[in-house]
Amino acid sequence: MRHKPLLACAASVLAASATFAFGGTASAADPAGANTAQADVSDFLARQLTTLSGRTTVMVHGTSLAAARDAVAAAGMTKKGEFASIGVVIANATRSQVQAVRSAPGVTYVEGGAQPIEFFSQDVAETSNTATRGVEAAATLTGADGTALTGQGVSVAVIDSGVDPTHPYFKEADGSSAVVANLKALCEPLTETCSVQRLPGVIDTDTLSVGGHGTHVSGIVAGRPTTLTDGGTLQGAAPGAKLVSVSTGAGIVILGADSALNWVLENHEAPCGPGVPATTCPPIKVTNNSYGPTGGGEFDPESATVKLQRALAAEGVVTVWAAGNDGGDGSTSLTNPPGQDPTGGILSVASYYDQDTGTREGVVSEYSSRGLSSDASTWPDISAPGENITSSCRLYLAICSTGLDFRNGPGALDLGTFNTISGTSMAAPHIAGIVAQLFQADPSATPGEIERALKVSAHKYADGAAYEAGSPGTTSYDKGHGLVDVVAAVAALG
Repeated sequence: MRHKPLLACAASVLAASATFAFGGTASAADPAGANTAQADVSDFLARQLTTLSGRTTVMVHGTSLAAARDAVAAAGMTKKGEFASIGVVIANATRSQVQAVRSAPGVTYVEGGAQPIEFFSQDVAETSNTATRGVEAAATLTGADGTALTGQGVSVAVIDSGVDPTHPYFKEADGSSAVVANLKALCEPLTETCSVQRLPGVIDTDTLSVGGHGTHVSGIVAGRPTTLTDGGTLQGAAPGAKLVSVSTGAGIVILGADSALNWVLENHEAPCGPGVPATTCPPIKVTNNSYGPTGGGEFDPESATVKLQRALAAEGVVTVWAAGNDGGDGSTSLTNPPGQDPTGGILSVASYYDQDTGTREGVVSEYSSRGLSSDASTWPDISAPGENITSSCRLYLAICSTGLDFRNGPGALDLGTFNTISGTSMAAPHIAGIVAQLFQADPSATPGEIERALKVSAHKYADGAAYEAGSPGTTSYDKGHGLVDVVAAVAALG
């Protein structure tokens, strides 16, 4: 029976670009008040500045890191941090200082850092990898290392509310946890500055944030094969991959999410730190991001988020985005803006419903965000199961308590440790885990080659909008290139 979702959690993370024109008052950077050649600001910051009377957090983008630093200093802003790899300085600023820095030499964009975010989930049977042929791939195919195709040798970074590393779904045969790095983006509420800190492996960051979303998502990525007390069997999309959790909390600002992406950019080759072998803690090859703006929005190529994900792609890391939970009919774009990035290896994922049978001829979830039918750049890239997905979720956490299917884990005390939730938040981690499988199959593949393999091999289920000519192959505004097919994707990659 199909369950109607009861709760829509849509994220408001990423502000699209807009030009915000101030009056021609004099400033340190523009003493004549001419306001010539001013850098644009994000539209969230533009709205914020119309009523701002105190200070706010901004991200100043420069042609170089030195240019951004100089501009922040010249405008009198208080520097709080930086994303060195993409030439961005984080600072606290007044309205007049924002105006001043826009005219400073070398400043290309000024972005607001204080916009809050939520996650793309719905409250609603098992985590099924049948429709994706993921279970078949793990049982019949091997990676380049000669082992079963489970994502072994790859770490997946999950940027989310947090994780419970001690959950039975992450327990390895030797008793250790599949969560090999446990991190927290700590954001100071008054100054809205963030830093990413490494925590002990036993700390439950999802309970600290009163979340649950991140643990559920992490289980979909890489839950270990588990038999529940009722006899049900579960496993994640990549049950051999390792997990790197970067907790942003249950409610944060864009700066926290960008700080997490920046940490991955700086640490993906050795996420557990120097001296820890890759056999214990493999490199990060894919990030999962199940958050985004309510109601979609325009793609913003100048945002820190886009610059960070493009830098990750250049270094061999795939970025996966949930498409969003705003439904739609193709008359306007409602998809998650950063997922619209045409850069190879940046994927937007629609939610597919297998009607609780594992069928490959199911339907597009009603809540799954559609793109604008006349603009293919806004369409999702691919579909993956996102409706009625059972995964790790402790019943006392906020998101988990909304599910309709409490299940007990394998141990006598594992009461209510699994639950069923729906959303594109659940579809995206299927793809993140499958990307780990593909990198195990071909460790030398580029993010662009991974994306192409997924698209050309997708199963063309018939529900929803008609497929149209695209690149590569045919695609549609509601479901992208079709349902992911792991076995076929491995063949296409080879």
